[in-house]
Amino acid sequence: MRHGARLGIDPGDARIGVARSDPSGVLATPVETVRRGKGDLRRIHQILDELDAVEVIVGLPRSLSGSEGPAAAKAREFAVRLARRIAPVPVRLVDERLTTVTATAMLRDQRKGAKQRAVIDQVAAVVILQQALEVERSTGLPPGEVVDPEVTAEPAEEPAGEGDA
Repeated sequence: MRHGARLGIDPGDARIGVARSDPSGVLATPVETVRRGKGDLRRIHQILDELDAVEVIVGLPRSLSGSEGPAAAKAREFAVRLARRIAPVPVRLVDERLTTVTATAMLRDQRKGAKQRAVIDQVAAVVILQQALEVERSTGLPPGEVVDPEVTAEPAEEPAGEGDA
């Protein structure tokens, strides 16, 4: 198992859930919810630096059949922009099927409204990161696919004000 804290990212249209692992890569915990738009990549970069993280894991929302739709295209485009911003720290995309459903079930009846949605984003990032850590522990290989910051991603429709690199 590689040593060093990792960040887990659940990119949504309005919010970005952020989680971190301990340096041993055993346990993922919530960090914060970043508002999507101007300054979002800057804030994630600050968190990365503050935690001295060695890698970022971004959730890739695939359908239950494994195919990729518009949400996956947006996540890929976000991951490329993030990879450009934080290079040479690697960014990896991992399958995140059902993580928001899992996070919602874990938090059911605990909070309501906007506060609940912000916490769900963080918990979804925890679930994404924890699954990636477990894959690495069981296989001995880094999870998911490495994002190449030099790739030209198809621009997905973005919320107004986004694109702050």
